[in-house]
Amino acid sequence: MRVLLCAFLIASLPALAAAPDTSTINSGMMITGTVTHVRDGDTIEVKSIPIRLNGISAPEMNEPLGVKSKTFMVDLVLGKHVRCELNGEKTYDRWVGVCFLESVDIGRAVVRAGLALDCPRYSRSRYAGDEAEGAAARMRLPGYCR
Repeated sequence: MRVLLCAFLIASLPALAAAPDTSTINSGMMITGTVTHVRDGDTIEVKSIPIRLNGISAPEMNEPLGVKSKTFMVDLVLGKHVRCELNGEKTYDRWVGVCFLESVDIGRAVVRAGLALDCPRYSRSRYAGDEAEGAAARMRLPGYCR
């Protein structure tokens, strides 16, 4: 029994060491790593840390374009190395930040693809000029963005 327990603990060490400590995340913190999961068009996970892309609003999965927005994000970043600049805020279980794939702002990419909208309350209209023509007519901007 002791041998099995030791074998389990030794096998678990890499996973335990890779688990990030999120208790000390603050404004200006940067996280780099591989995107391990895409929840939807505006939420990704880097090293299993959920990150809500700051300043954009993508449709929910049950809304028109929701699945297409998520698929775009999966194709863009899943399994790829990104850099996220967190602002220290949290919404639900997600840290908030701007993420980059090389030098490409991921939020800007999904907005330009017509699969998310600028959320001016949080972006200060950073992505307003990037919205695809007609995108605002195809998606609903949530009240919290105004």
